[in-house]
Amino acid sequence: MSFNNLDTLYRQVILDHYKNPRNKGHVEGDALTVDMNNPTCGDRIQLQMRVEDGKIQDAKFNGEGCSISISSASMMTQAIKGKPVDEALHMSELFSDMMLGKEVDMDALSLEDIEALQGVSKFPARIKCATLGWKAMEKGVQDEGSKAE
Repeated sequence: MSFNNLDTLYRQVILDHYKNPRNKGHVEGDALTVDMNNPTCGDRIQLQMRVEDGKIQDAKFNGEGCSISISSASMMTQAIKGKPVDEALHMSELFSDMMLGKEVDMDALSLEDIEALQGVSKFPARIKCATLGWKAMEKGVQDEGSKAE
């Protein structure tokens, strides 16, 4: 597949997640809630997760922002649902590396649609947009972990 075709496919995946975000809404019952924003561009997100026995049982988000931040949050919630917290944090670390243009083993990530965001690394001003949801997840599970100690 040529670079232009791949770029077009990635744009379509990003726009699909932006127009039809997955896991948008609120988690039913007791949920861990994290509010974050990117003051540089006005993106804001509220991430809710239900974490039980070291596993992210459910994850949903609400917010507003650019296509990159909303689609990334949509993709992230899909990727972390049902995963152990440690694995979700590792995925976040790999995603951050990908955003910084570092070489990342995509098979180790198992990020599926998230690979479409790889091109964001060429636009440093947009990296914070792409990582906003991931940073909210990290903050939430780390805050929850420190409460449990």
